[in-house]
Amino acid sequence: MRDKRITICNSMKDFVVIDIETKNTFFDVGRDNFDKLEVSFVGAYSYAQNKYFSFFENEMDEAEEFFKNAGLIVGFSINRFDVPVLKKHFDLFPVRRFDILDEIEMQLGRRISLNLLAKTNLGVQKTHHGLEAPILYKDGKFDELRDYCLNDVKITKELYDLAKKRGFLLVPIKGCDEFEKAFFNFAGTLFAVCFILFFVV
Repeated sequence: MRDKRITICNSMKDFVVIDIETKNTFFDVGRDNFDKLEVSFVGAYSYAQNKYFSFFENEMDEAEEFFKNAGLIVGFSINRFDVPVLKKHFDLFPVRRFDILDEIEMQLGRRISLNLLAKTNLGVQKTHHGLEAPILYKDGKFDELRDYCLNDVKITKELYDLAKKRGFLLVPIKGCDEFEKAFFNFAGTLFAVCFILFFVV
């Protein structure tokens, strides 16, 4: 019986938090030209392994292998940036995704920065602005680039964990000191886990 439980656990699809950085920006290649953006770094967190992972531009094959076990990808604006940009290397569109920014926009009708959302709900801020990532790459500051991206992964993970714990995130209302609550429905996520367990058994 013990061995059977171990087999079920190892067969479950992983929940993964993701963030990517690029060598260039839309200012360089034109709006929505995702295929012309070049990936410099991919950061990820695995819930199954409780571990952060780093993939530089020459490690996209390893990144692809890592994501083969992803049953859910969590991120911030991943549907409009990370996933389309990664398409030239591997396709994550078929994988179930939970995009925190999309969930907020669909409910409240507006967008918010990751930095402001983190400051409001976690009391922390990003270490850099997204447009600084290409500069870090061009300056050869690869350790700083890695740390910046993984910190964004950590922030995204903590926002996701908080939303799951209390069911909502606070979103500041522009021009005043008040907040709106963005509520999250994780029923689909829970269904995915139950389905996997049922299928494996």
